[in-house]
Amino acid sequence: MIDKPTSSDEKTTLMAKVMKVVTFVVDKIKAFPPIDHFIRAADRFNDRLGSQFGAAITYFSFLSLIPILMVLFAAAGFILASNASLLNSIIDKIVAGVTDPSLATTLKNTVNIAISQRTTVGLSGLAIALYSGVSWMGNLREAIRAQTRDVWERKPEDKDHFLLQYLKDFVGLTGLVAALIFTVVLTSVAGSAQATIVHALGLEDITWLRPVLTATALTISICANYLMFLWIFWMLPKRRFNRWALMKGTLLAAVGFEAIKFAMTFMLPKLASSPSGAAFGSIIGLMAFFYFFARLTLFCAAWIATANEHRITPITDEE
Repeated sequence: MIDKPTSSDEKTTLMAKVMKVVTFVVDKIKAFPPIDHFIRAADRFNDRLGSQFGAAITYFSFLSLIPILMVLFAAAGFILASNASLLNSIIDKIVAGVTDPSLATTLKNTVNIAISQRTTVGLSGLAIALYSGVSWMGNLREAIRAQTRDVWERKPEDKDHFLLQYLKDFVGLTGLVAALIFTVVLTSVAGSAQATIVHALGLEDITWLRPVLTATALTISICANYLMFLWIFWMLPKRRFNRWALMKGTLLAAVGFEAIKFAMTFMLPKLASSPSGAAFGSIIGLMAFFYFFARLTLFCAAWIATANEHRITPITDEE
């Protein structure tokens, strides 16, 4: 006598078939070249502590703002020393967004002291800003190299003399600041020129022209981002990448950075809408911006390093 299959056996068999089909489909999707590349980049990013490095870069980025603000306050003091009313108006606007009276008073007194002692604050701030900026560049360099090395551990021969490394980091920082200034100027000038031309031609009321202008501004901004990231990925790694992989990875970073800026424009007003957000929203938003920037940069470095890995060759002294 043959036993008939029970309902439980049928369900188990059906579930096994479904799981087999799902596994087959998932494997096919994962084998798709762009998705396979993304998974390999994500694995490298996680295995080489990309999130932890991103948090460290965020910390040093935020810490570097203090001496930069010192220099800016000192510069404002020198420029506006003869115009006390304008200087007071600027200080009032700085503290206007702080809802806590004691915190606003402390901030105002700090700004006043920094401006009144502008020479000392400016020189000390410039020295600290230079040191912190070079240190920030060194941390960014090590984080990117951790993602782009063939192996996780740093080889002894890869470590330069500390004076030579400081010089390289200074050159890298100078180039990055120059690239950043160029991108900001390019975006600002292009936007202003675009608005001026539209106004001069009387085209403000043409509805279909707005998406075209928006797309043009977006393209210019992405191109500016591209130049900045190209400098980072070309200058900081210890290895030379395949040119096509470098170009695609840099474009990915440029588009991602534009997406981060777009998201921040929506997030910051919402953070400032609450009483606590009015006091700390800008700080939280700034830290979030630095963190997303760091993670994006390191992930794209991992993406470039996992593209055509057999074509990555070390830099030689002859190069």
